[in-house]
Amino acid sequence: MTLQVSCLSFRQPYAGLVLDGVKTIETRWRPLLGAIENCTLAIHIAQKDWEGDDWRDVLTHALGMDLVQVEELVTSGERYGRGVVAGLVEVGETWQCGVGLAGAELEGLERAALLRGLQDKHLTLLSNPRWLLQPLYARAHKDLWTIDIPVELLPSSS
Repeated sequence: MTLQVSCLSFRQPYAGLVLDGVKTIETRWRPLLGAIENCTLAIHIAQKDWEGDDWRDVLTHALGMDLVQVEELVTSGERYGRGVVAGLVEVGETWQCGVGLAGAELEGLERAALLRGLQDKHLTLLSNPRWLLQPLYARAHKDLWTIDIPVELLPSSS
């Protein structure tokens, strides 16, 4: 038996940060995840890394983590390697971040997204992250695709 779910590829370290529950808002330039609100999404770990260090700056400055804590998170996110479906997350509401948003509200969103410069991006709430019991090797696709996950790989909380 399998569980059929939508899947999206994330670059590291964001894939691991989502599955470790640190990143709770996904950002895209278009409302890609809006079509699967209130559904389960499989997280695929891309081969490439994210270009940029906003995530590291947010972790250390906005969230107050030290370098050891950041390195532990990065290492945790690499537990299954690359090119695999590694876990599941629930998709919540999607909305567009307003250009005029500033102050504490914007800072809170940036902390949850682990990214700066959210204006005009589409933000999606992510919740209930969980790692699969083992990685599922899969080739990445552009945007959302469907994948069948064997039930024996599902964590007990799903």
